[in-house]
Amino acid sequence: MARKTIRSIPQMRADMPVQAPAVRAENFDEVALGFDLKNALIESERCLVCPKPNCVPACPVNIDIPGFIVRISEQDYRGAYDILTESTLLPAICGRVCPQEDQCEGVCPVGDKLEPVAIGRLERWIGDMAIENGWRNIPPIVANGFKIGIVGSGPAGMACAADMAKASCDVTIYEALHRAGGVLRYGIPEFRLPNKVLDAELENLRALGVKIECNILVGRLFTIEQMLNELGFDAVFIGTGAGYPSFMGIDGESLNGVLSANELLTRCNLMGATEFPRYDTPLGLGKRVAVIGSGNTAMDALRVSLRAGAEEVYCLYRRTRAESPARIEELEHAEEEGIHFEWLTAPVEILDDGNSNVRALRCQKMELGEPDESGRRRPVPIAGSEYEFEVDTVVYAIGTNANPIIGQTSKIALNKWGYIEADDQLATSMAGVYAGGDIVTGAATVILAMGTGRQAARSMKTYLGIRDSSAVYRTTPDHGEASIFGIDPTERTHVRVRVA
Repeated sequence: MARKTIRSIPQMRADMPVQAPAVRAENFDEVALGFDLKNALIESERCLVCPKPNCVPACPVNIDIPGFIVRISEQDYRGAYDILTESTLLPAICGRVCPQEDQCEGVCPVGDKLEPVAIGRLERWIGDMAIENGWRNIPPIVANGFKIGIVGSGPAGMACAADMAKASCDVTIYEALHRAGGVLRYGIPEFRLPNKVLDAELENLRALGVKIECNILVGRLFTIEQMLNELGFDAVFIGTGAGYPSFMGIDGESLNGVLSANELLTRCNLMGATEFPRYDTPLGLGKRVAVIGSGNTAMDALRVSLRAGAEEVYCLYRRTRAESPARIEELEHAEEEGIHFEWLTAPVEILDDGNSNVRALRCQKMELGEPDESGRRRPVPIAGSEYEFEVDTVVYAIGTNANPIIGQTSKIALNKWGYIEADDQLATSMAGVYAGGDIVTGAATVILAMGTGRQAARSMKTYLGIRDSSAVYRTTPDHGEASIFGIDPTERTHVRVRVA
């Protein structure tokens, strides 16, 4: 087969059908409808199948991206799924919510001249096909006697649990909320990630033998130390995320009508607030809602507020559209749906109506100065530019912090920001305890959290002496010890005695 060139491939990205803006702004159905077969095949032909692909190392879980795309072009769809699931448990999820434009697609050489290959959309297409056809890759599992505890059922915990289950361990996930999925469940609305997709991916985890126990708040019901000492876990992974919201510290933040994006999204996504009074979760946003911030969480909060009945929804951001950290697709969808954007605007006070309710925001216009430590130009207040902005509800979406419960109830070491200290192998200060995801890195992406979950699983297998078929072992020991029946003694897989 002749090698592809930039001139020989389809020049335009395949179309992704979406709901019309006026229609989708009034429902929670998925906005992007996914490729059909024709468009998936067209898009797969746009991959140059680079000999040294940049996209693979740019993926936090190192998916063989050219490999699965070639399988699509050959119409070997199950083969494409098999390649994907060597690296990720969640193709239908990651294909929807990962910031591919900053990762795999961001380094695609096709993007130097044309739009890059739509890697995420192809991954989603295969993931959806797998769910529709009931495909699963379950390796032979023979119990090895090791018991693994996972704290948190978000993407980091799910990835770690899957790898440890495939290594024949007895894995239990503890989730504080009443439904599993972590931030995938409470933080991402259904119009971006339908619950049926998340539920299907969780069933794949259960098919590996992983047990998921909800309504278990580790640190209150029992501690990390008790998991190791009393509950009999041989190793523990902490993937509790960073769901503690940040505020600005301005006057008026204690008024009724001020809430975090986490609270808003949890009430709507997990607790049925948009169906009140059928579900006993009130919301009461009023007519005008202002969301402070312009990241992906802010986009979700803005678009949920619109669907939840607010008549006018405003995004307040102290920089310009060019500096917005949100995915371009999410920003464009919000604009199409009628969200108002107040760029170069910062709130300085939340004003009271006299009855402890929000009446308005006092805002100040900004201009961009010199770049700060993030590389973006620093917003600078414009003197005399303050004005009042009438709103009924103020939603903060300016970042999150570590939930303090684990740190308060165990002796595990934390850094100065309250996140768990972990080394390059994601080992914590407690022997046998590993951590990953946002509780270590701070707020990041789903795929980065999954990457840390997989790294922690590799480290746990080393700690427990479980042979890892994905790792390269020495053919001869280099520490002076003779091999035992050809096995390096450091693997410790040949004999294990457990004393009652």
